[in-house]
Amino acid sequence: MAAHPRSAPSGNSTPGAPASARIDVWLWSVRQIKSRSAATSACKAGHVRINGETAKPAQHVSVGDEVRYRVDGFDRLLTVTRILTKRVGAPIARTAYIDSSPPRPSPLDAPAAIIRDRGAGRPTKKERRQLDALMGGGRHQDDRA
Repeated sequence: MAAHPRSAPSGNSTPGAPASARIDVWLWSVRQIKSRSAATSACKAGHVRINGETAKPAQHVSVGDEVRYRVDGFDRLLTVTRILTKRVGAPIARTAYIDSSPPRPSPLDAPAAIIRDRGAGRPTKKERRQLDALMGGGRHQDDRA
């Protein structure tokens, strides 16, 4: 008899574990995203990548794949070490991936957001120069011709 394709050995420590899983199911089951529908939406919006390629919700992920997804404006970089298809507790979920994400900058290191009153219209020339200087762009005195 032939073995079922989903129960093929994949390097997982659990015998009979699936060789791959949908990316939206895996992200939900390892507790990276709160709901499966939110994981599906993140994939559809292009916030999830597998091995550098944009992932669709039904794309399969397997052990050794690199999953990168954007959350709160920062990228999380996860290497799959175990395939899970059911949501499990946090200690078990942490064994399913290796998190090699760069540390987030502290709020003190990030520049303060520029707040404009609603309905204030376009920025003035002076405000535009201040915005450009803050963002690191714009023209400098010695750049003008």
